[in-house]
Amino acid sequence: MHLSKILCPLDFSVAAAAVVAYAATLASATGAELCLLHVQEAQLALSGHAPGQVPDAATELARYQLLAQQAGAGRVTTQLRQGDADREIVRAAQTSGTDLIIIGSHGQTGLTRFLMGNTAEHVVRHAPCATLLVKPQGTAALRQSA
Repeated sequence: MHLSKILCPLDFSVAAAAVVAYAATLASATGAELCLLHVQEAQLALSGHAPGQVPDAATELARYQLLAQQAGAGRVTTQLRQGDADREIVRAAQTSGTDLIIIGSHGQTGLTRFLMGNTAEHVVRHAPCATLLVKPQGTAALRQSA
């Protein structure tokens, strides 16, 4: 598979740096453009940050862009959207010609998953391209989206 564009959605959680590291390594190895995406949702609780501790999205994206470049990724762009994260990630992939989405998973199960939803699962199910799911432990699982 030839990769020319990798989309990496970020929620600025503790695991985000590991997701960016995977994405930057793969972008570097394939020469693909890496697009870091953050979606600002109406419900700030989904970001993993306590109220009053929500980071400035533009500043955080710039920080992760620098991290990706330091990890060897060539062309790194950023994108900030507003709306439902799962829908906006899929929409961004559809409209930008993305070949691969690399997304983190928080590993939620049971009631927490039911109440909060699961962005990564929605993206895997609806993405127009392959997805690489990076788990919090640092392991990854590749799944081809239908």
